[in-house]
Amino acid sequence: MGESSETWDLVCQQRGLNKVTSTCFFIGVLLGAVVYGYLSDRFGRRRLLLVAYVSTLALGLMSAASVNYIMFVTTRMLTGSALAGFTIIVLPLELEWLDVEHRTVAGVISTTFWTGGVLLLTLVGYLIRSWRWLLLAATLPCVPGIISIWWVPESARWLLTQGRVEEAKKYLSICAKLNGRPISEDSLSQEALNKVITMERVSQRPSYLDLFRTSQLRHVSLCCMMMWFGVNFSYYGLTLDASGLGLTVYQTQLLFGAVEVPSKITVFFLVRLVGRRLTEAGMLLATALTFGISLLVSSDTKSWITALVVIGKAFSEAAFTTAYLFTSELYPTVLRQTGMGFTALIGRLGASLAPLVVLLDGVWLLLPKLAYGGISFLAACTVLLLPETKKAQLPETIQDVERKGRKIDRSGTELA
Repeated sequence: MGESSETWDLVCQQRGLNKVTSTCFFIGVLLGAVVYGYLSDRFGRRRLLLVAYVSTLALGLMSAASVNYIMFVTTRMLTGSALAGFTIIVLPLELEWLDVEHRTVAGVISTTFWTGGVLLLTLVGYLIRSWRWLLLAATLPCVPGIISIWWVPESARWLLTQGRVEEAKKYLSICAKLNGRPISEDSLSQEALNKVITMERVSQRPSYLDLFRTSQLRHVSLCCMMMWFGVNFSYYGLTLDASGLGLTVYQTQLLFGAVEVPSKITVFFLVRLVGRRLTEAGMLLATALTFGISLLVSSDTKSWITALVVIGKAFSEAAFTTAYLFTSELYPTVLRQTGMGFTALIGRLGASLAPLVVLLDGVWLLLPKLAYGGISFLAACTVLLLPETKKAQLPETIQDVERKGRKIDRSGTELA
């Protein structure tokens, strides 16, 4: 954003305003996760996904056309909010249309497009040095996204929880036809009615308090809060470590984008072999170990420090990818987006605190890395308290989560 600094004379005494822009953007992301999470459980995934797309496009164009700093920072904050909505809606919507066998494939593949975007942005940013044109180039891909909403179905699971049986039947019939598995109207109608009978009252609106009302959901929510805090805290701690490697912003972006590819491939196989819980705990533990090893390496050995940061980033990215998939499978359909939004909020708090921890080096030089590694280790231990979801059906209601939790308590093992 160097050119924007020159455009509005954000130099010398006002140079700190550059940091304010990034802070406001992440405040928008934090608020957007909460708002879009609740609204998509209340009004539907497809509708809010369209709102997020259109808002991102409009606000991105307004940012590029900003005439003063106040306009720029305001539109960037609102853009962050819209992007957060898009991020937390897409994966759960995918999973709600998939069976157990294909959830992992779709979940990991969809995140690889994020990696592709990161790598492409490196090239685009290198070629386009004007911040206005760069914002325009990064915003315009929302146009095909908006057009694609025409073919994106609403979640049939969500429609059933709202008692909208006929709409769900329509989408399920189309799905069966596309898969070459025709289904009779009678069986589909009976299936839908059976689902609705077991649902909670459709008039009940989702609430963030619902995440803590019952014992099992409270357990899941508290553990997910710690998991997301640890993932974000260590992830951005490693990003801050990379800033001291002497690389340009383009080299850093390219390096971190490239390391995501093997991370996601690793996640794809691990979550299928050992499950979500052990994969998430293992990746967080490995991240903590990289911080621990870096405490023993001299700061003069740049090559070793760089290698540890890259390896740690790979583990941390794998933990991030698994966390999205795992959390989406833990929460019931009636509260899935609300849960995703709330845990994303806690995660963003961890990301916001990560830069402040760097200031602890004034107390003890190694204290920041010890804090990053310690929180990551604590998060890994907490993840082990969560139930496995590898071969489990997605829970539809709060009662499904409570019933499943009671079975685990009685048997001591996960029942798919």
